Amino acid sequence: MSPFVFAVVLAAAFLHAGWNALVKQGGDPWLRVAVVMLTGSALALGPALVLAPPPAAAWPWLVSSILAHTVYYATLARGYETGDLSQVYPIARGLAPPLVAVGGAALAGELLGPGGVLAIALVAAGIVSLAFAGSRWRRDRRAVTSALLAGSAIAVYTLSDGLGARASQTAWHYIAWLFLLEALPFGLFVLWWRRELLLFGSGRSWLPAVGGGVMSTLAYALVIWAMSVTPMAYVSAVRETSVVIAAWLGVRLLGEPFGRVRLLSAGVVTLGVILLHLAR
Repeated sequence: MSPFVFAVVLAAAFLHAGWNALVKQGGDPWLRVAVVMLTGSALALGPALVLAPPPAAAWPWLVSSILAHTVYYATLARGYETGDLSQVYPIARGLAPPLVAVGGAALAGELLGPGGVLAIALVAAGIVSLAFAGSRWRRDRRAVTSALLAGSAIAVYTLSDGLGARASQTAWHYIAWLFLLEALPFGLFVLWWRRELLLFGSGRSWLPAVGGGVMSTLAYALVIWAMSVTPMAYVSAVRETSVVIAAWLGVRLLGEPFGRVRLLSAGVVTLGVILLHLAR
């Protein structure tokens, strides 16, 4: 990986962790997640109008991804409503790669070697440590459960998007239409559900989420570009540093507790994810 591509992927990791920090920083997390995602849909409108819809073979995977994204957005908002960024984000993002690896082994015969098994063990150890960090398990149980469900949803839409992009004419057709449609079920429902907050609340409760939506879309675009010029395993490994970045943002900028334990646990999760990608 060239230094320039490394810098681009690292920037994407900061952007991804950053928009999650904006969601968690203040205001209603449901409304903020909805605005972040709908901003991405608005940005995708132009490319989707230019690019043809994906072929029929890709639509089952696209629908599966949209449903999984809806679960992901709801559980992520629920997690941030009751838990900390430095706990919810590393669990959700760290759980997905091992589940994708297991799903790949079950569905595509991509069996894991000893390095892959070790990587999954490290991720599991880091997630357990994050879940039980400190003495607030009873209070944090809902947040941890939400993070685990969010990570499971990430794994489902990752597998769906991988297969859907392969079934499309080009990946860009699939990506443009996915960006356009994925946020609509969750986003439109939340805008109706939280309409009083949107209409009568302070702009501070949702305007930062527009910036988060730009950050989210740009982060994904940078990763896609990097994977077009660099082996995907290396790109994915660097991208997962967002787990540590989010933990650091939560501890240092948001003042969340159990800082040392959560930073160390997030580091273990990141190491496991990197080993998992490199072991493929």
